[in-house]
Amino acid sequence: MERFAFTWFVSSVALAFASLIMGSKMSIGDADESTLNRVLALALVGLVFTIVHEFVGSAVKFLSLPFIVLTLGLLLVVINALLLLLTEWLTTQFGVEFAIAGFWWAVLAAIVVSICQSIVTAVVSNN
Repeated sequence: MERFAFTWFVSSVALAFASLIMGSKMSIGDADESTLNRVLALALVGLVFTIVHEFVGSAVKFLSLPFIVLTLGLLLVVINALLLLLTEWLTTQFGVEFAIAGFWWAVLAAIVVSICQSIVTAVVSNN
């Protein structure tokens, strides 16, 4: 449970940073909402992304392992982008505002989220 909560926290921070960097191409929460509502939307998007990444992502990465090796790992970026788009679709079904402008913006967001997750994990786990 502690590992899941840590992963949820790291994913939420990474998604917030990616949303900050990408501006209008990736948004979490409605800009007209209060700060508390936007933080709750971020926490919910982070939770959904963590669940999708842990369960769906693990299965997809296992099944596509030969192609990941063949593309020297570049397919992982595409898989993570598709997981972000799946998270976008799922959160909109729950009424949470999370939008990515398209597939290529999702690829860029996946790169930013992966880098942020690595940095946050390294910083937090060393302390």
